[in-house]
Amino acid sequence: QVQLVESGGGLVEPGESRTLSCVASGKISSIYHMGWYRQAPGKQRELVAAISRAGITNYADTAKGRFTISTNSAKNTVLLQMNDLKPEDTALYYCNVDSSWDPTWPTGGYWGQGTQVTVAS
Repeated sequence: QVQLVESGGGLVEPGESRTLSCVASGKISSIYHMGWYRQAPGKQRELVAAISRAGITNYADTAKGRFTISTNSAKNTVLLQMNDLKPEDTALYYCNVDSSWDPTWPTGGYWGQGTQVTVAS
């Protein structure tokens, strides 16, 4: 079992930056994939960015150039640095971890409860 705790969401103004954090506990040695996903009202959940234990990354087109995903040395925390935020980035952001690399969409694993990011003036 793996437990995930997300934090860092909130209300930000357009153009500002925000960093989301997801801390995993439990059987973290089984984690190979860590990723951030988001779901806006009325829309399906979508990939934002993912990173493998080996450091391979995959970003959604909407995140490229603005967002950066990273992990710590213990591989139990995944960060999402978000720059130049736009109103269309408003969504509930979820963390997912899995035992296999899922660059586009997780085939299983564990999900966090989500942290809300709202971008508005």
